[in-house]
Amino acid sequence: MSYTFTGLFVAAFVSASLAPGGSEAALIYLLQQSPHQIATLVAIATIGNTLGSLTSYALGRWVHRSKPPEKLLKGKENKALSIVQRYGQWSLLLAWLPLIGDALPLLAGWFRFNLLSSTLLILLGKLLRYLVLSALTLGVLQQL
Repeated sequence: MSYTFTGLFVAAFVSASLAPGGSEAALIYLLQQSPHQIATLVAIATIGNTLGSLTSYALGRWVHRSKPPEKLLKGKENKALSIVQRYGQWSLLLAWLPLIGDALPLLAGWFRFNLLSSTLLILLGKLLRYLVLSALTLGVLQQL
């Protein structure tokens, strides 16, 4: 794996955890440099971002007994709690959203949602986001 792929993976992983990051900028840059590697780049970003979210999921499971969900969140992330309470596991399709997206997997872990279905929903939402971003970057949607 090249340093470029490793950098994208790390950017995607970190941006999905509770730390700030910008995997979108890294993906756009790499797509502009190597558009023929779209499948590889989207796969790496999706896997890294999904694993980052699963780190938040694991943290939520870990603090389940010591903190109520309201204490895990701050500011606008509190909106995530109402979304999870309303839509349950399906809310994980939105784990890619800015501001509240990082909190959704954390809450999924706290509520002890099934790991396999949580992983699949997170992965699907993030994959669709990266596919749309890639299509926009490469002008695919403009050609339709």
